[in-house]
Formats: sequence, C-alpha cells, structure tokens
Amino acid sequence: MSLDAALSIAQSGLRYAQRSLSVAADNVANAQTSGYTKKTLPSIANTTGAGGGVRLGLTSRNVDNAVIDSLHRSGGALAGATARESLLKTIEMAHGQTSAGDGLGDRVSALRTAFVQMQADPASSSWQGNVLLAASQVTDRFQAVAGAIVATRQQSQDGIVNEVDAANASIRRISALTDQIQSQQAAGLSTANLEDQRDEAIATLSESIPVKALRSANGGIALVTQGGQSITIPSKTDPFSTSGAVIGPSSYYGSGGTIPPVTLYGIDVTSQIQGGRLGEYVTLRDSTLPRYQAEVDLSAATMAARFEGQGLRLFADGSGTVPDPTQPYNSGPLIGFAASMVVNPAVQANPSLLRDGTHTVTGSATGPSAFAPNGAGGPAGFSTLLGRVVDFSFGAQAQNGVGWPPIATTGLGPDGTLSSPFIAPTTIEGYAANVTATQTGDRAAATTAVEDAKLVNEGLNIRFAERSSVDIDQEMANMVTLQNAYAANARVMSTVQAMWDALLQAAR
Repeated sequence: MSLDAALSIAQSGLRYAQRSLSVAADNVANAQTSGYTKKTLPSIANTTGAGGGVRLGLTSRNVDNAVIDSLHRSGGALAGATARESLLKTIEMAHGQTSAGDGLGDRVSALRTAFVQMQADPASSSWQGNVLLAASQVTDRFQAVAGAIVATRQQSQDGIVNEVDAANASIRRISALTDQIQSQQAAGLSTANLEDQRDEAIATLSESIPVKALRSANGGIALVTQGGQSITIPSKTDPFSTSGAVIGPSSYYGSGGTIPPVTLYGIDVTSQIQGGRLGEYVTLRDSTLPRYQAEVDLSAATMAARFEGQGLRLFADGSGTVPDPTQPYNSGPLIGFAASMVVNPAVQANPSLLRDGTHTVTGSATGPSAFAPNGAGGPAGFSTLLGRVVDFSFGAQAQNGVGWPPIATTGLGPDGTLSSPFIAPTTIEGYAANVTATQTGDRAAATTAVEDAKLVNEGLNIRFAERSSVDIDQEMANMVTLQNAYAANARVMSTVQAMWDALLQAAR
C-alpha cells in the first residue's frame, strides 16, 4: 500500500469518526426531545485496489414506518375515547348518584311510594305534600338530564369546529415540511430531522382525525383517513371546512337539518368521518346524544300521559300541554318535553287534586277506563284516583286486561332515524331506570375504551422506543469507540507524515 493510499484511508476514517461523533452528540442532546428518533450515519466501504477507506452516506433515522403508522392510529383512538369519556361524564353526573338511589328510575319509584303512602289517608295534607315533593324531584331530574344533553351536544359541535381548525393547521405544517424534505432530498441533503417533525405533525393530525401515511421515494407523502378520504399533500388550501351552530333539542345534521356539515375539498364527509376526537364529536352530536334526548323525552312524556290517562294531570309543559307519546317522536311536541316538564301549577296550588283528580276520563276499550273526579263535598277518604294511579299509571296496564301502548325504541331523534339499544320495559319506572342504566353505562364503556387504548398505545410506544429512541448509555459507549477510532486514524496520519518527512530528508 502506498503512503498516499494510507493517508486517504486515514482521512476518510477521520471524517467518518468526526461526523459520527457529531451525530451521537445530537442523539444524546435530543434524547428527551418529543418526536426525536435515533440517527445513524451509514458508511460504505470504498474497495478499490488494496482498499480506499469509507464513503459517508446521509444521516438517516432508525425507524419502522409500520410501527409509526400503528402508533398514529392508536393515538387517534386514545384521543377519541378520552374525548367521549369526558363528555359522557357530564351526562352521568346529571343522572345523579344511582348507587345512592337518586337516578331517574329511583325518583319515579319514590313518587310511586309517596302515592302508596297517601292511600292510607287521602285527605292528609302531609302525605299530599310528600307526593308534590317527590313529583318536583322527578321533574328536576328530567330537566337536569335534558339540559346536560343539550349542553353536551353544543360542546360536541364546538369541538368539531375546533378539531377542523386543528386538523387544517396540522395539514399546513405537514405540507410545509414535505416541501422542505423534497427540496433538501433533491439537493442531496439529509432530511432525517425534518421527517421527525413531519411524523410528529401527522401524530397531532391523527388525534383529530386518524390518517395513514403513504410515503414516496422522493420524500413526498399522501394521507388517507380511516373513512377512505384522501388528503393531498402539499395542500395549498385548508382541505376541511365547517362552521359553528347553536344546538337545540330539535337540531340535527342532514337533509332539512340546521347543523352544518364537515366538508373535505367542498364535499360533505360528515357521515364518513371515523376515529379521533373529530369522529367522536360527530358521533356524539349526531347519534348518541340525540338518542339520549329522545329517550329522556319519551320517558317524561309517557309518565305525564299515563297520569293524564287516569284522570290526574300531574305533569305538563309550560303551556299545560301533555304530548301523546304514541305519536312519531320527530312530529314535534315530544321533542324537548323533558326539559319543559313541570308539576301542574293547578295541583301545586290545590294539592287535594291529588286525591280528587283534575279531569273526567271518558274511557275506552283500548285505554284507561272511565273516571269521574271527586266532586265538591265528596268523601275525604276518596281513594279511587289513588288506586288508579298506583295500579295503572305506574303499572303495565291502562286498565285490567288492557296493556299500555309500547314505548317507542325506533324512529327516535329529531330526524327520526335513531333507535334505542334495548327493549323498552312496559312500566314508566322500569323504562326510566333502563334509560339511566344505558346512558350511564355508555360512560363506563367509554372509560374501558380509554383504558384499552392506553394499553395499545403504551405497547406501541415500547416497540417504537426499542427501535427508534435514543439509548444514552449506548450512545456514550459509541462515542468512546469513535474517539478511539479517531485517535487511531490520527496516529496513522502522523505516522505517514513522519515517513514522508523521512523520505524527503533522505532525498536531500
């Protein structure tokens, strides 16, 4: 080997050791930086003749793109489940402490108990007062739940607007980074750090709406949502769009509705959005919460109608109207009834109506039997109405041998497209309890989903860390090795220099 060849090899070794030390130092310095991945400096043996040292490649990332994509999806699932759990907690709180006997079904049961107690002394003002108190507690609970549902739907709508803005911001960042990556790659420069930043931006986007990244050899990237929609990168304009709206009990998205859609490049994709916070907010706003509202409204309206049918208008809306729960839910009067239901002011002003009744019932073969109220000067121990209320308003039958019409479980929601996930019990107490159990159970299911998503996300983070995170101990050991290699190559160069000096001295 010539001295020139030895010098060239030593120089290439010095360059590799110097560059590798710089990469290792960057790894150590950024070990705790969010989104940073371990960098490596590839080298290629330059085998010409007896050996030509090493050629340096571009600094690259040590990553598994399949793991990264899975990590992004799991991050979206976790973000969505967390958002759902947070909003459903509001509904659960409005339903009261069911473990303490304070749910809808419990309060209806307490009202029935108050009527049973009143049967012992129908004229007792104390027992009548207990019934009025129990009735007021029922309407308070209905109003609290209905109000929480509408408020949570508004939070979901506001969340959709915020997530659309966040998604567009992430896409703008991904687009800008992709432009830089392609430009630097074309210039033959390393893009490893820019790719880290782009992956972090994709992770942020996936929390709003999960996407799969399709990477190309020239540094470009395409994004595809779980619903199958493609997002063009670089994107010159914000791809997603929506607008704010005030949500009420009758608001809905779709044909004839007042809730604006979410569009992608001007095309309505609301019903195709899946996963992430955006997907959960859409599901809550357009499906889960409108169904809750319908179930609570039907529970309140059925209760009011079954008292009304026996001759006691105990509950009504602010105008004194009792809606017919057998009519289609989206026909109008039923929507929002739970929030407006109050104890009849006439009964509050004259509690003896709880004993006597408020109106005459004509009676029919398919509904309640005939009833005439206790007239002025009638017996103080009049108990006919109380018997009808206890046996039939709270029971499964309108009169002996005649069942009440079933409580609807389909055709729900302001647009009439939703269905309850259960078979409706036949009694108002059973239905109210089932509504509470189902709606609060959804929060428990959301909590389980959060825990499951965390486990998946943690497992993927461990896999990612094993492959791509910086191991400081390993980097420090590599730096020691590189320093020794640097010293060895420097010694070679000094030895070659000494040999050149000796030859030059001999030539003189």
